[in-house]
Amino acid sequence: MSFMLRKSMDATTIHQPRVDPASIVAVASGKGGVGKTFMSITLASAFAKAGKRTLLVDGDLGLANIDVQLGIAPETDLAAVIAGWVELDDAVTPVDGGASEGGFDVLPGRSGSGALAELPQEEVARLAAGISALSLQYDQVVLDLGAGIETNCMRLARAADKAVMVITDEPTSMTDGYAFIKVLRGYAPKVEPVIAINQADSRPAGQRTHEAIARACETFLGFRPRLAGIVMRDEKVRDAIRRQQTLISTDPHAQPIQDALAIAQGLIGSPSGIPLNG
Repeated sequence: MSFMLRKSMDATTIHQPRVDPASIVAVASGKGGVGKTFMSITLASAFAKAGKRTLLVDGDLGLANIDVQLGIAPETDLAAVIAGWVELDDAVTPVDGGASEGGFDVLPGRSGSGALAELPQEEVARLAAGISALSLQYDQVVLDLGAGIETNCMRLARAADKAVMVITDEPTSMTDGYAFIKVLRGYAPKVEPVIAINQADSRPAGQRTHEAIARACETFLGFRPRLAGIVMRDEKVRDAIRRQQTLISTDPHAQPIQDALAIAQGLIGSPSGIPLNG
């Protein structure tokens, strides 16, 4: 079934349209388990703290889990949108008061079902178009993609302006991350890939990981992706995920949060930094 945005929007629940669409930042990885969803949630929180109306989209069509990590129970989700039961803007769920009150909004997938894993190509194209239309209501959109290079993942990635590649120093993460960048360059050449090194043991180690990826891209793809930032390894991240809380809300001064804030600041080009408190 097809779906569309509501044509007559309730101003009490939907933001007034902006002249230009929001910047869409896709967060991607070549493989799972590298902290991609943590990065997506933290970037959304950071953009919100910078005063940006922010929407976080769970674009992992096979293994959606943003609602689980946030500890929220949305009334509806993307699966209901695709089925034609609700419209896209009806599936938006506020977090920490929502985008109009200093928090951010979430467009959740359906966790634990895999209902959207085999979504037909035309439906994914409509979803990407719907997200682009919904971005008119926001300043920033964070699109949490599924891991890997399957076709539907790349279709959603094409809607983005930038793709933050989350990579660790594991050889499989590095090779799969390079594969994603290679496919993205062919499939969506206008989307700029930037590198975020996650779970680094030290700054120099993170720099070496980036250098290895950048050198491979320079040698075989003819360009050198820039380093968005390095996020240090910290068990506080795992603990926050287990408690279904955002680390930025429980321990905003933790080093991984400081690192992610710096990445967000670079993405929005803010010279003054992002405040830790609303």
